[in-house]
Amino acid sequence: MKGCVQSRGFTLLETLLASALLGALLLALNFFVFSMAEIWGQGSERRLFEQHVRAVTREVEELIRTAALPPTAADPVLFTREIRLDNGRRETPLCFELPEGSPRLPWTAVPLPDVVCSLVVQAPQGLVLYWQSRLEEKFDEAAPRPWVMTPFVKALTYEYQEPDAGTWRNHATLQRDRGGRWRMPTRLRLKFEHGAMQAETTVTLPSAPGPLPHF
Repeated sequence: MKGCVQSRGFTLLETLLASALLGALLLALNFFVFSMAEIWGQGSERRLFEQHVRAVTREVEELIRTAALPPTAADPVLFTREIRLDNGRRETPLCFELPEGSPRLPWTAVPLPDVVCSLVVQAPQGLVLYWQSRLEEKFDEAAPRPWVMTPFVKALTYEYQEPDAGTWRNHATLQRDRGGRWRMPTRLRLKFEHGAMQAETTVTLPSAPGPLPHF
């Protein structure tokens, strides 16, 4: 007589224990997946912020470099001019001129050459490029057009290299010499902020032939 093999199923206790272990494993896996997604999302936001900082800095550099190309290279590349901002306040910011204009400027009519540009940090807009063609009517009276380059620039400062002391000094405003004439800085420093993220970049400026007359 052949012996019979008895099969035994899982007991209720074993089933409950297996279910509890499986639930704990799935819960841990969910925590891991969501944590990795959060870390990856934060890293992605940081990378996008850094790309934006580089793009804006490069845009400012290219605009000023274009202003320094011939035939305007013989003239002072950088100068100052009092302008009226869109909020009615008047400022005398750092200016440069684009002889051929720029395709980036949002013209609503036929684009004109000889565009004077001014860089201003204005809350809450951020870094604003004010621009206006010398060929427009009432050039000296009308307010220039604002173009917000980025809302993340919170400060624009000016770095001067002192020839006597051989040191760099950073100023929140443009400086004058003892004769009251404007001194052009050697570099611009842009401070970016977005949430808890911060970054600073510098833009080297073309050298001016000498102090500019008092306006």
